[in-house]
Amino acid sequence: MTKEKFSLQRFAAETGATTTADLAPEISIDFTSRLNDNITEFQRLLGINEMMAMPEGAAIKIYKATVASLAAQAGEGEDITATKVSRALAQTISMTLKKYRRVTTAEAIQKFGRTIAINDCDDKLVAAIQKDIKKDFYTTLATGTGAGTAGANLQQACANAWAKLQEVFEDTDATPVFFIHPTDAANYLGSAGVTVQTAFGMSYLQNFLGIGNAVISPQLTAGTVIATASENLNGAYVPASGSDLAQTFGLTSDATGMVGMTHNAKTGNATVETLILSCVKFFPEALDKVVKVSISAE
Repeated sequence: MTKEKFSLQRFAAETGATTTADLAPEISIDFTSRLNDNITEFQRLLGINEMMAMPEGAAIKIYKATVASLAAQAGEGEDITATKVSRALAQTISMTLKKYRRVTTAEAIQKFGRTIAINDCDDKLVAAIQKDIKKDFYTTLATGTGAGTAGANLQQACANAWAKLQEVFEDTDATPVFFIHPTDAANYLGSAGVTVQTAFGMSYLQNFLGIGNAVISPQLTAGTVIATASENLNGAYVPASGSDLAQTFGLTSDATGMVGMTHNAKTGNATVETLILSCVKFFPEALDKVVKVSISAE
């Protein structure tokens, strides 16, 4: 018994030694952390308090309310005709996992070094993923059915949109958020002493005109201001950590679990594979509470 015990102690790992299981995929951790931080930053900018975790394959249903023409007024003692208000399904967003993969060859690493061949190129991939998330969001926003009075310039258009939001959210404390094209913002920025800030690979104006944050993006339509309240915006994601998916592919993620990433060296063809799996969606809860205002020619 004593001999067997000595043998186990002799071949056991040294206390405090780093084992294979302790070796963290440093590149994956760094990129995942930055991407998730950027998504969280965008979430805060939109005024979304919490992202909803949803299973893959789930669907988000967006509705719009329609009010029929007001019924004619009834005379004294007569039955009052009902005015029909309907809430119809306007759009369905599928929570489908998105997969992104790129390959770095041994020759590229030898020629340019690991930082340029892997890290810098992964930066481009991450930027493209961010752009894709925003594009989906802006596309959904553009289907909003609310409308306000056109304005002669950006300031007036935003003011008119703000006024319309006061009507739409009359019974709710609303925090306006505006979405504008860079071309429309340029005329204003050229004469205003304001500071443009950046988040999630885009520019925005904090407390624009004292009425709300303004997101600036070339993916939006020039000549149109889109506005809604942060209370009408939501975010959802399919967790990429703590699941069979993460364990199967060895995905690295942070506490949010919104994006999973891994890097694997393939000896069979001397390449390094980058794999990113995610499903992050931002969307308005009600399309009729998304207001669009045109900027007329000055």
